[in-house]
Amino acid sequence: MTAPATAAPSRYAFHYTGFRFFWATTLLVSFAVQIMSVSIAWQIYDVTGNAFLLGLVGLSLFLPALVLILVTGLTADRFNRRGIMAICLSVELLCAGGFLLFVNAQAHEIWPIFAILVALGTARAFWNPAAQSLAPNLVPPEALANAITTNMSAWQFASIAGPAAGGLLYGISPTVAFGTAATLIVIAIVCVLMIPKPVQVRGQQATSLETMFAGFRYIFSNKVVLGAISLDMFAVMLSGAYALMPVYAKDILHAGPQELGFLRAGPGIGAILMGLVLMRFPVRDHAGRTLFVFVALFGAFTVLFGFSTNAWLSVVALVLVGASDMVSVTIRETIMQLWTPEEVRGRVNAVNSVFIGASNELGEFRAGTVAALIGPVPAVVLGGFGAIAVAGIWATIFPDLRNQRHLDEKRA
Repeated sequence: MTAPATAAPSRYAFHYTGFRFFWATTLLVSFAVQIMSVSIAWQIYDVTGNAFLLGLVGLSLFLPALVLILVTGLTADRFNRRGIMAICLSVELLCAGGFLLFVNAQAHEIWPIFAILVALGTARAFWNPAAQSLAPNLVPPEALANAITTNMSAWQFASIAGPAAGGLLYGISPTVAFGTAATLIVIAIVCVLMIPKPVQVRGQQATSLETMFAGFRYIFSNKVVLGAISLDMFAVMLSGAYALMPVYAKDILHAGPQELGFLRAGPGIGAILMGLVLMRFPVRDHAGRTLFVFVALFGAFTVLFGFSTNAWLSVVALVLVGASDMVSVTIRETIMQLWTPEEVRGRVNAVNSVFIGASNELGEFRAGTVAALIGPVPAVVLGGFGAIAVAGIWATIFPDLRNQRHLDEKRA
């Protein structure tokens, strides 16, 4: 890593060459994934009109991470993380090509889409622990909180422009949408290969069940880390409404794919704005209480979105959802990365990826299933109230997390 010649390491992540390429990779890949997500969701719901199948999209992406959890983390700790990322992106490129072939074939069978989604989920299962573990190798500890916020802002910027672009591109032609995603992935592969080789501490223990379960042992032995990760998982799992946005756009707001893109961009708008605030005014005190407050707000704004029948009010609610989520994610990720030893970081991040996957993909599966049973509005509203309840319960059963004042373990 390189930084300005100053007496102390810079606290700004962009001062480090490796991180700049890493950030560009995150931006490009996230943009491509958002374009594909909007396009696939609209394709499935337009062909089938089945909200349950939208939930299966999330399940197809999540299951590989769950099944391979003991392998993906150990791989990130034992092998070159840049190389793993490049291989995963190559698989994602093939998946984008698969989607492109499917829509051009105008097939009426949906199962090939889910087969490609499983392959994509497998690539993401190896990508997440490798990428999450690489970031702390590219900047010093002083710049890690800024790096996490900045990197999350890249993802959120893609969440703003990606869904809108995806809806517009799909409206022009599915070929244009998936072709654009494939092109972005190719550029991302180049950026990964441009990241300077970082220092990586690798465990010397022989591979065994004990080494494979090291990530689980660390998380369950550290109540602050366990509380932060599980809080996010259950809150988002209950209140996740992204899978139902095609239903809201088409059946409740009576809109099309372009409007769906703007709805999907709402959380990203809120997150990027909050990210800019956090870069200037990071959380320095009362981190635990701040985390619980914003998780509760996340649930409250989800309830507002669930009740809304006005497109502009829905967008505002989603902006507030994204802003609240950005605060909680930044606190949670910074705590986990600062507190985790380097030699087990990949395995801890693999477990964290499954928790995130459970909150996002399983949350989409829950939303789709409940919507099929009782309707989309009750599914979203009840989920939002559930997230508020989780914030209150977790504040009670994880007092160490609630009373944690600083993000750095040494200053707890």
